[in-house]
Amino acid sequence: MMRAVLSRLGQMVFVLFGISVLVFAIFFATPGADPTARIAGRGASPDVVARVRAEYGFDRSLPVQYAMMMKKLFVTRDLTSYVNHGQRVVPEVLQAAPVTGSLVLFGAFFWVGGALVFGLIAATCAGRWPDRVVMTLGLVGLSMPVFWLGETVNLLTQSRWHDSLFFRWVPPLGYTPFHDSPWGWARALLLPSLTLAVSFIGFYARVLRNDLLMAMRDDSVRTARAKGVGPVALWLRYGLQLSWTGLVSLFGLDFAQLLGGGALLVEVVFALPGVGRLTYQALATLDLPLIMATVMYAAFFVVLTNAVVDGVYVLLDPRLRGSRHG
Repeated sequence: MMRAVLSRLGQMVFVLFGISVLVFAIFFATPGADPTARIAGRGASPDVVARVRAEYGFDRSLPVQYAMMMKKLFVTRDLTSYVNHGQRVVPEVLQAAPVTGSLVLFGAFFWVGGALVFGLIAATCAGRWPDRVVMTLGLVGLSMPVFWLGETVNLLTQSRWHDSLFFRWVPPLGYTPFHDSPWGWARALLLPSLTLAVSFIGFYARVLRNDLLMAMRDDSVRTARAKGVGPVALWLRYGLQLSWTGLVSLFGLDFAQLLGGGALLVEVVFALPGVGRLTYQALATLDLPLIMATVMYAAFFVVLTNAVVDGVYVLLDPRLRGSRHG
């Protein structure tokens, strides 16, 4: 057990190191990315430029600059922005993380619940009109770009129909912390999370339908049916148990990617101050410290979630437990 944990930790460190080196190298290989002129200000004298280069360490070799940045990011945690001078990037990312976490958790609730309902309907009615309707709706959801859907939702709920009975409750764009107002927090996240969940519901429902139909041909299901197990128990107990592993893998990767800033478009459209929007602002201004902090944050959650998914596999699939012990 300890060996497996140490192996996972080693993989995590190696992945984070590789990503950080790649981000750092790409930044300094990008034309016009040198932050010295932006920090010194337009029309700065050569003396001021030289002082800025010395103060920020830009006059040193790239490996030394990389080591200094990693030390300030992970050890002293006082890495400051190149754009907003003196503003530390680690607290900025930590402040944005709860917003993204709330959005993704809310969205995951909708897309997992919706996928279970529509996937079961499509699988149990395979080949009939409910199956065709669900699969068509899923394809429509997959085909709608999330930024277009978000803008459409804003157009209807924030301006055109905002004063109607149905959308009068919709708050202005932005975010309300949970500790300020739980009801305001839920209202602010409802439409963004539904917008985020639409394409995932369509995709997961299609995957679940196919997995359920394959599971119903498994020998264990045939044996249970021969013993007189009813159709509801067959689908909900045996079918879902055999279909969970594929969905868990998809969910783990998607959840980690969104938690790391993959919900960028939704956050920008709905003015949510999350990690995705922070990443968007950092890329727009070529703010390397902020880019590095958000990328490391995202990479950490992706690597960590992969490890968690492997553990969940073993818990969900008895066949894997047997192979591990053997």
